[in-house]
Amino acid sequence: MQSENNKGFFGNLKYDLPSSLVVFLVALPLCLGIALASGAPLFSGIISGIIGGIVVSLISRSPLGISGPAAGLAVIVLNAIQDLGSFEIFLSAVVIAGVMQVALGLLKAGVIGYYFPSAVIKGMLSGIGIIIILKQIPHALGYDKDPEGDFEFSQSDGQNTLSELANIIDYVTPGAIIITLVSLAILILWERPFMKKLPTSRLIQGPLLAVLAGIGLNMLFKNMEGLALDPEHSVNVPVADSLKGFILQFTLPDFSQWNNPHLYLVAGTIAVVASLETLLSVEAIDKLDPQKRITPTNRELLAQGVGNMVSGLIGGIPITQVIVRSSANVQSGGRSRASSFLHGILLLGCAMAIPKVLNLIPLASLAAILLLVGYKLAKPSLFKAMYRKGMGQFIPFVVTILGLVFTDLLIGIALGLVVAIVQILWNNYKVPYHFDAEAYQPGEPVQIQLSEDVSFLNKASILRTLEILPKGAEVIIDASKSRNIHPDIIEIIDDFEVKARPWGTRVHFVGWNEQKAPNMMARVRAEFEEMGQE
Repeated sequence: MQSENNKGFFGNLKYDLPSSLVVFLVALPLCLGIALASGAPLFSGIISGIIGGIVVSLISRSPLGISGPAAGLAVIVLNAIQDLGSFEIFLSAVVIAGVMQVALGLLKAGVIGYYFPSAVIKGMLSGIGIIIILKQIPHALGYDKDPEGDFEFSQSDGQNTLSELANIIDYVTPGAIIITLVSLAILILWERPFMKKLPTSRLIQGPLLAVLAGIGLNMLFKNMEGLALDPEHSVNVPVADSLKGFILQFTLPDFSQWNNPHLYLVAGTIAVVASLETLLSVEAIDKLDPQKRITPTNRELLAQGVGNMVSGLIGGIPITQVIVRSSANVQSGGRSRASSFLHGILLLGCAMAIPKVLNLIPLASLAAILLLVGYKLAKPSLFKAMYRKGMGQFIPFVVTILGLVFTDLLIGIALGLVVAIVQILWNNYKVPYHFDAEAYQPGEPVQIQLSEDVSFLNKASILRTLEILPKGAEVIIDASKSRNIHPDIIEIIDDFEVKARPWGTRVHFVGWNEQKAPNMMARVRAEFEEMGQE
């Protein structure tokens, strides 16, 4: 595989163009759904999708990342619009948040993303996959009361993910079920190895054919009683009567509240949450990249900041790099940033030229596409692989998934990270410094080998070991392999050496020097001088 750097921006067009079409089909309802869940105008979601595709991709160096409106910000946006008093004032907060993100990029804050364990990142991907499946089942069966872009467990209407599944029973739509089954059959068929060998399968992608079949069935069912779909079961793109009407859908920000401290609090919240979601997505999508390329995270924060500034200036809601669309890009064979750019062009062109055609697309067809994306993210084989790696990997993985499914993205990640940190602390407590009192043979020296880096996290284990040493033993504390020893550790060992003298315990230091323990070595030298004078 040749990278974008070797072949130019559009050098992988035969892969990126089909992938961009799939991403476009996934992004369109999500942009609208997230705008609806955010309490913002529907067209603002389309605007942010367009900016995320066109503007961000030109600045970013993420080869497979797709940017656009994020479900994780929906609640923040909803509350912010209400608190600030108008959507126009909120847009000024989005612009300021973009400036803050640019500053974070220049300050090299992108390194934060590298501190998340692999098990947590894989748990995040699998959790997102499960959420997609749970959230798309209602749409697949014709129950479309909940916005397409609502990914949180608890919803603003008092429902939650599980209660929405229970509600399906009373709202099953036969026409939607048929469209879902036909779309899934097409998608699964297109995944078969023998189909991938056919030239037609490369020209016409399975998701496109599934959507076209959905449009055809939707039109066919219009005159069939019991199968006809109501407008709520289809995409709902705002339709303008003219070019002027289309332009009027864009909104300018109101900076009249520039001296309101709450405006900057909202902007800071958006900047921090959007940056964190972006860095998490970058880390996750880089792991899915078949070429294993590494995204420059500081550059990504810069790109997201510029994207949010432009989005806020023309009426769009906040942008982040988003996992669902990025995952769809990876799974559809995207190779470079051109895929993200082209999906933005498709959003712009279709919103301008053929909104009425887009409104014929059944949500059931799009649900089928997302169900397959969700399955690929949460394959049973991944759970088996993580289990085989041991509980140290499996427990944070599972906790992250459960946190995502039953709360939201950031809380799920935080829970997984806390579990991973607790495991590290526990391992530092029990593993590095252990003395088996029952196996000790009197007269034998006790050797404690310090590791390369001895931090304050090792305090508990060292204290425990020193407390159970037999009185009168010869203790060798070897620091020959150590590069860094925390002052707290030196203080503990120093205190033990003084305290153990009355017991007849003799402590020998191997590999210690002035750099590792200057105070201890000075005291030892003084003791030797006293012995020499005597």
